[in-house]
Amino acid sequence: MKFAYTIAPGRGETNLLLADVAGVMTSAGLRVCGTVQIDTDREKVHHCDMDVQVLPDGPLIRISQSLGALSRGCRLNTDALEQAVALTEQGLTDGTDILLVNKFGKHEAEGRGFRNAIAEALSRDIPVLVGVNKLNVEAFQTFCGGEAVALEPNPADILAWCGQVTATQGLSRIVAQPLQTSEKA
Repeated sequence: MKFAYTIAPGRGETNLLLADVAGVMTSAGLRVCGTVQIDTDREKVHHCDMDVQVLPDGPLIRISQSLGALSRGCRLNTDALEQAVALTEQGLTDGTDILLVNKFGKHEAEGRGFRNAIAEALSRDIPVLVGVNKLNVEAFQTFCGGEAVALEPNPADILAWCGQVTATQGLSRIVAQPLQTSEKA
């Protein structure tokens, strides 16, 4: 199966895990298309700033918006997210080895976001790895029809799967230094 997902248990851990995995795959020479999310804590505010890095070498896009310290509404800047989606879709070429989507979140659960990019990659026989938000697992399962493989949220399992679907030997042994995922950001 060339479609897999992972869910890390802690807040922001899936983002760190997938960013590290993307770095390893890129170092191994794979052409990775998609996005990874980078969260930056803000002093005196319980929310972080959310940015996505468009892979392989696209821009860093702020996808969060500041609604004030006491806000409870969704901080996602959907226009910014759709910009990242459009850039990802443009980068999805026949030379792409794998599509990595940082999160199947609320936007995707509602029928937007990276859904078309995922479908396009799969139709081109390009493997897809997705981080799934715990709150949207049911919507993801409906979207994928139960056809995605669940991967344990650890680099070895994810990289082993990536190595299998991209025919890249020894991908899980390429890591030269400890991954960030063992540290809390």
